[in-house]
Amino acid sequence: MEYSQLEPKVIWKNFEALNSVPRPSKKEEKVIKFIKEFGENLGLPTTVDEVGNVIVTKPATAGMEDRQAIVMQSHLDMVCQKNNDVDFDFETQGIQMFVDGDWVKAKGTTLGADNGLGVATIMSILESNDIPHPDLEALFTIDEETGMTGALALKPGQLKGEILLNLDTEEDDEIDIGCAGGVDVTASAKFDLNDSKGETFKIEIKGLQGGHSGMDIHKGFGNSNKLIGRFLFLGLENQIQLISIDGGSLRNAIPREAVAIFSVENESEFLKNAEQLKSEILEEFASIEKDLTIYITKADSSEKAISFEDSKKIIFSINGANNGVFRMSPDVEGLVEASNNVARVELKNGEIKILNLTRSSVESTKWEVANQLKSAFESNGLKTEFGGSYPGWKPKPDAEIIKVMTELYENNFGEKPMVVACHAGLECGIIGANYPKMEMVSFGPTIKGAHSPDERASISSTQKFWKYTQEILKNIPKK
Repeated sequence: MEYSQLEPKVIWKNFEALNSVPRPSKKEEKVIKFIKEFGENLGLPTTVDEVGNVIVTKPATAGMEDRQAIVMQSHLDMVCQKNNDVDFDFETQGIQMFVDGDWVKAKGTTLGADNGLGVATIMSILESNDIPHPDLEALFTIDEETGMTGALALKPGQLKGEILLNLDTEEDDEIDIGCAGGVDVTASAKFDLNDSKGETFKIEIKGLQGGHSGMDIHKGFGNSNKLIGRFLFLGLENQIQLISIDGGSLRNAIPREAVAIFSVENESEFLKNAEQLKSEILEEFASIEKDLTIYITKADSSEKAISFEDSKKIIFSINGANNGVFRMSPDVEGLVEASNNVARVELKNGEIKILNLTRSSVESTKWEVANQLKSAFESNGLKTEFGGSYPGWKPKPDAEIIKVMTELYENNFGEKPMVVACHAGLECGIIGANYPKMEMVSFGPTIKGAHSPDERASISSTQKFWKYTQEILKNIPKK
C-alpha cells in the first residue's frame, strides 16, 4: 500500500520514507544522512553536530516575523523489538507496515511511530509552502532511547528558539509539561564454572505484553525476568546450578520473554513445585496477560554450570531487585513518581549481567531506588554501576505556550485537554538544563504499545494531531 494515500498525506508519505531507513539507537548513521539530505534538498541551512544531531533552520513565513522563535524536536532513533519467530534485521531492513482499520502497524516488529511520527511531522512543516510559522529550528536528536546522548551533547547557544515543541508523547488529548529523569543500573559478576549435577531443565516464558518501561510500568504487566526468578527460587531447595539465562532486551522495554537452563538434584520434587507455581502465575495474570505461556521441559546441555552457592547469589539478586512502581506522586494524582524495570538478565559462560532502568520525577527518589538496587546486588557479590543519568523536567504550568495550547485544544476539539506530567523520559529536562529560559511542551498523536511489537499508530488521531500542530504554529505568542 502507498501510505502517502492516507490522510494527512504529507505525514504518512514522510513516515513511509523514514521507515524505509534503518535507525536503531546508536546506529543512526543512515537516518542522519537521510535527514541531512532532506534539509539540504529543500535549500535550508542544515548542520550535523559532533554527535549526530541534525538541525535544520527555516525562516518565518510572511507576517510571522514578530513571533517568538520555536524549536520543533523529535528523536531519530527507534526501539528495535521483534517477536522471536520473526526473521528481521533492524540494521539493514526497513519497517514492514500494514493498515488494520484505524491503525498502522508493523509485521512482528516495533513500528517506529515513537518518535517517527514526530520526525515526519517536522519534515512536513519544513517542506511546506503554505503553513504559517515563526522562525523555526528543527532539531532531530539521536540515541534518545538508550541514553539520550544526543540531547546530553547539545551545547548552550546551539539553539536560538524561545519555545520548544517536543513531539514525543503518545496520547492525543494530553499536553505534557514535565517528565521523569532516569539512571541505568547495571549489576555484573563472573563466576567459576563446574560440572553440573542432577537433571537439566529449561524454563521458557513467552507471550507477555511488554511495553514502555515508563508509560506502561503501572499497568501490572508481567516481567519475564521476575517471573523466571520465581521459578529459579524454587530450585534452591534442590541444589540448583544455573547454566544460562537470557531474558529481556532493552532497558526501556518491559521484558516479554525469558529462558533459563539449569540443573537440579531432586527432579520429581522440583517438577511438582514448578508445575504448581506455573498454575499460580497463570491464574495471577489471567486477566491481563492472556497470551502468557510457560514451558517447563527437560533439556540437553553440554555447557558447564556455576556452583549452587553462586547460583543462589544470582537468584537472590533477581528476586531482590525492586521492579515496577516504587512510589506514586503525592503531588500529582495518578502520576508514577519512581519505578524500576529489571530489563535484561543475561548469564552466559559464568558471566552475569542484570540491566535496570530506574526512573523518577524527583531526583532524590531516583537515587533512593538506585541505591536499593545496589544494596540488593552488592550484598550478593555483584558489582553495581550507575550510568546514563539524566534529569527530570520540572513543570512550568503557567508558561504562556501552555495557556495558548490549552485554549486552542478546547476551541478546536470542544473539550479540555489533560495537562499532565509523565513518567517517561523526555529530552526536555536535559535540553532545559542548558536552556533554562526556554518554555517547553510535549504533545503527539495516539500511539499504543510503544517499545513492543504491538506498537500501533492511530490514523484518525494523526489527522487530529496534524490539525492541532498547524493551529499551534499559527498562534505562537509574539516576542
